[in-house]
Amino acid sequence: MAVPKVAIVGRPNVGKSSIFNWLARKMVAVVDPTAGVTRDRVTYLMREGQRYFELVDTGGVGIVDSDRLSEDIERQIEYAIDEADLLLFVTDGIDGVLPLDEVVAERLREVNKPTILVVNKCESEKVAVAAPEFLRLMDAPLVVTSVKGNRGRKELLAAILENLPPADIDPDADRVAIEEPVLKLAVVGRRNVGKSTFINALAQAERVIASEVPGTTRDSIDVRFEMDGKVLLAIDTPGVRKRKSLANDIEFYGLVRAKRSIRRADVVLMFFDATQTISRVDKQLVAEIVEHYKPCVFVVNKWDLGLEMDMTTERWADYLERELPMLQNVPIAFITASSGRNAKQLVNLAQSLFKQSRERVGTGVLNRVVQEAVRRNPPPYRKNKRPKIYFATQVAVQPPTIVLKCNDPSLFDASWKRYLLHELYEALPFPEVPIKIYYRPKESGDRESADTLAASGRP
Repeated sequence: MAVPKVAIVGRPNVGKSSIFNWLARKMVAVVDPTAGVTRDRVTYLMREGQRYFELVDTGGVGIVDSDRLSEDIERQIEYAIDEADLLLFVTDGIDGVLPLDEVVAERLREVNKPTILVVNKCESEKVAVAAPEFLRLMDAPLVVTSVKGNRGRKELLAAILENLPPADIDPDADRVAIEEPVLKLAVVGRRNVGKSTFINALAQAERVIASEVPGTTRDSIDVRFEMDGKVLLAIDTPGVRKRKSLANDIEFYGLVRAKRSIRRADVVLMFFDATQTISRVDKQLVAEIVEHYKPCVFVVNKWDLGLEMDMTTERWADYLERELPMLQNVPIAFITASSGRNAKQLVNLAQSLFKQSRERVGTGVLNRVVQEAVRRNPPPYRKNKRPKIYFATQVAVQPPTIVLKCNDPSLFDASWKRYLLHELYEALPFPEVPIKIYYRPKESGDRESADTLAASGRP
């Protein structure tokens, strides 16, 4: 399972960012009495006991932004809610229940996800006693907190752990067999690159409208199909064009749905037209794929027309690598969707990436890989200090997520981090999917064995 996400939501100025920093025990999110300071999602990997989870701070629901970014903020909140495994609905005990709290509650009831009701700013006992009035917003576990008075942190963390999805993987096992669910493929790209034609070729039926008119698909469409006895799900997405060219709400929300489909997918098929150059829109979609650590295949469609233009697979591969350097390990497929050429091979490749993304490496194996990488190329001194890695552990899959416990994360420079990532790709069983790496300072209680200590480069 992936690292569970815990999203903190609520109206402006209820103390969401303060709670975020309080739980993280460090100043990660900006805290300011001015409504609207938090615009983007801010995340932090938490460890409580043996459980890891990712805290997600969001902007205030209903904020009127001074820079006319209210719609952007709302979309970031929507993303956080969609991705969350658990929601912390934060309210203000001093203000009591306000109409905007009712709006937030209604929104959260619609998504029907596990929720903890947090009544914050309960510095005084009088305010804390009145906290149960917030239960009329929703039937959910209630925790009373005060960041200023350091009240309720232990109770809130206990409630979070109790409501997280169950942990079903032993992080110390060398390999864990995971039941394979249905593979979800998001098919994304610019308008009229052949996405719907490809979906129909997979389904062997006219499941979605395929037309030469750009923008025919206006919504994300789920199409189930069977291949080699396995039921798979393909998500056909609206074609995307430049933001300034979006003609109406339908096209605008098409862009939003395309991005949401990427977040839903297990593997993303990023489509290109063999007869066209890579555009800014393509780069925006690839950036979304990178942001969410999604396994991806670059699909060059209409390859029959590319061959007529004397194109070669080598030239296209070099072109993709130059234009999209942020995805170095992505495999490339060349297909002709209209005839179904190479469609099955492409799905088989996607299944291979899906399997890689769900691989888990035992702690002993992982530490030996890191130890060897450090031995061959020790991280350089910085600030007159020697960077040290004490041990590594894989804490999640989809994407494979690795935590490196070290003396000081700031001592590791970007070039050495790239080197280590390359070494992990070379040695671990997921060479073609994104690896998520966290550098974290060692805490009291962390395990530290003789063989993992060697990964720091110490004798």
